[in-house]
Amino acid sequence: MKILLCIVLLLVVLTLFAIWPGKRRDALRAPFLGRNCAHRGFFGKDQRPPENSLPAFAAAAKNGYGIELDVQFTADRRLVVFHDDTLDRMTPAKGFVHDMPWAEFSAQPLAGSDEHPPLFADMLRTVAEANPDTPLIVEIKSRSEYKHTYLEELCRATIAELKTYPGPYCIESFDPRIVRWFRKNAKDVLRGQLSDAPASFRDEPKPLAFALGCLFTNVLARPQFIAYGPGKKPWTARLAEAMGAIRVCWTVRPEDDINAKEAGNDAVIFEFYHPAPKYK
Repeated sequence: MKILLCIVLLLVVLTLFAIWPGKRRDALRAPFLGRNCAHRGFFGKDQRPPENSLPAFAAAAKNGYGIELDVQFTADRRLVVFHDDTLDRMTPAKGFVHDMPWAEFSAQPLAGSDEHPPLFADMLRTVAEANPDTPLIVEIKSRSEYKHTYLEELCRATIAELKTYPGPYCIESFDPRIVRWFRKNAKDVLRGQLSDAPASFRDEPKPLAFALGCLFTNVLARPQFIAYGPGKKPWTARLAEAMGAIRVCWTVRPEDDINAKEAGNDAVIFEFYHPAPKYK
């Protein structure tokens, strides 16, 4: 019996150690609490203006919303704002963003419009001109095959651009290697772990998918907020939040129970509706 109790106690301790969030930083947290953040800018289902475009970002800032956006490298290491790994859905071109040079990438029309994918620097400048107090949640895109040196270059490029922005910002990623880089190299930047149910990590081996979905990778990155999908959270995610992680929900849409999502989270990433900028 004693051996069983010791095993149970050890498992409890190891679980707590694995999912424990990062140090609470109230000053960094404050601009994001109770905020509705426009997912990829403020755009509609008709993609007018297109997602992750300068007009969508300007509209979000002018309406008083926070903004969630995505950054990644082109083939020639230009830092751009674009969500998908590939160009297929949003442009007439095909293939991976990281395989296309900036000159060609920047010429692609977004969703059949006159808008084109922007540089991160241009996005920051546009938002600062529209509303310099706009909180930004910057998702740094990654793929499992990216090497450490590539990720480090990507992180350094992102933080270099963010230092030019006058308003509050934080970073997030599905890749705990990126969140860990900020833990080690940019301690004054609020960092978050993006996650969802283990089944959503279809391209990963099952043990890794389980660890990502249940936040056992927190042991590497010690994120200060957890951005979790709108479905049911595992008990490990709820426990990490109870231990102090900021609760962020992505992505809330009109068909969801918006009031419940706002009541149950410290910040909400939304799209396709027009909420109040702050709900707390």
